[in-house]
Amino acid sequence: MLKDLIKNLKPSSTLMINETSKQMEDQGKKIFKFGFGQSPFTVPQDIVEELKKNAYQNKYLSMQGLSELREAIAKYISKKKNYEYNSDNVIIGPGSKELMFLLHVIFDGEIILPAPSWVSYAPQAILGRNKIQILQTKRENNWFPSGQEIEKIIVKDEKKNYLLFLNSPNNPSGQVCEKLDEISNVAKKYNLIILSDEIYSELTFRENYKSISNFCPEKTIISNGLSKWCGAGGWRLGYFIIPETLSEINKMINVLASETFSAVSAPIQYAAIKAYENDHVKFIRKSKNILSAVGKYVYSNLKSNKVLINEPQGGFYLMPEFLNNKFKTSAEMCNSILKDTGVALLPGSDFGFNANKMLARLSFTDFDGEEFMRQIEDNQKIDDLMINKFAPKIVQGTDKLKKWSESI
Repeated sequence: MLKDLIKNLKPSSTLMINETSKQMEDQGKKIFKFGFGQSPFTVPQDIVEELKKNAYQNKYLSMQGLSELREAIAKYISKKKNYEYNSDNVIIGPGSKELMFLLHVIFDGEIILPAPSWVSYAPQAILGRNKIQILQTKRENNWFPSGQEIEKIIVKDEKKNYLLFLNSPNNPSGQVCEKLDEISNVAKKYNLIILSDEIYSELTFRENYKSISNFCPEKTIISNGLSKWCGAGGWRLGYFIIPETLSEINKMINVLASETFSAVSAPIQYAAIKAYENDHVKFIRKSKNILSAVGKYVYSNLKSNKVLINEPQGGFYLMPEFLNNKFKTSAEMCNSILKDTGVALLPGSDFGFNANKMLARLSFTDFDGEEFMRQIEDNQKIDDLMINKFAPKIVQGTDKLKKWSESI
């Protein structure tokens, strides 16, 4: 009755950990939600007000998206990238996740996934009936592949089509890719297409964020949306920017969109125009200030000779490696951590790592972001006392995790 392809898939682990945490809380247990990655901040008020104003919008919009919104996004991204995009390059989707799925469906070739990579890339590739090449990475290289490592895969069969997924800042590692120039050279040399998942780009802690789209825009599909920087995950609005050189992909995604989601919610599309037309620099700066301080607090207090970890560079994740011989798999380890401490983490095996590597994803978002943001001034230095006051569960959960790591 069910296709074998579907039967072998499991629900998204990032969503499942949220459900599990809620169930345990309902049972009266204190849970530290370090597993589910969701912005702790609320949607900026000007965008909320625009949604209220447009609640009456009840007509189907263009399947490619509201023209005014696409124009606003094209203008915003063109300025950031110093590369000319127009509204025809933009496709609006019900979250970037759906657009990625459609890309997997239309693409005919092999998908190169650096490990670690977001949990839905691989299942979507399977549903798209594409072969996956998992490329294991190293901590010393910020958990990203080098150009040489990518080239080594391609030269085995240069006749095939290849699509590389590159997510920077990265989920789950919180790291930024620094090998962009050499990766872009490989893309140009072998006609490699790149999906640049830039959903955390506005939350990069360093200034002057660069992505692969700055180096080879003609080979790069940009994926972004409102969920992370705008705190609007539940609004489900994402977009692709597809260059003219990949116009056939643009055309085919539009065809599939017409047969699947039809069009994104009209009120949300009208409200989203303000997200890209209005000035939200202060909101983003405050968000980054808080996330950077909280992330560095967790990093500083967790790293030890038993926990290897890189300092966070963007977004809201860390990827600690627990040095122990007690567990056979990272999933077994994370279950033990949840049971013993109440700290919910996701195992590294969910992100493409070998199961015997004791890596986990830690999301440092279990705090009231709206209250934290309200209590600080713009560019204010955030110290440990403030983190204790406005992010107490982060402090408590980190302490429990540290003690657990020392006890095994």
